[in-house]
Amino acid sequence: MERIILFDGVCNLCSTSVKFIIKRDSVGHFKFASLQSETGQTLLRMHGLNKDLNSFVLIEGDKVFLKSSAALRVCRKLGSAWPILSFFRFLPPFIRDLLYDFVAKNRYKWFGKEESCMVPSPEWKKRFLD
Repeated sequence: MERIILFDGVCNLCSTSVKFIIKRDSVGHFKFASLQSETGQTLLRMHGLNKDLNSFVLIEGDKVFLKSSAALRVCRKLGSAWPILSFFRFLPPFIRDLLYDFVAKNRYKWFGKEESCMVPSPEWKKRFLD
């Protein structure tokens, strides 16, 4: 099953998160595209999501996960002890997403923003869809 992560390509926190995932996903479960890219916009439309969506998105086959649900599903596939965090999926999403939304609302202020989307290193380029 193909797993695609859509992320805010100009957000420093989001780009750092993508690098974090790649380093811990030695099997290559995930592929990536920025929300701002043509591929990202196409995938959003295909799954009936708003083109202005501003969230971490995980697409697994025909299923879409957003915000904390997406992040926790990603943790399940990472190496080391990261799958332990998936325990939090038993909390109701509205509780988990309170913290997610707080960080998301402040991410540019706290972590900064780039003028253009992240350019992957040559060894990671094959993991990116555009």
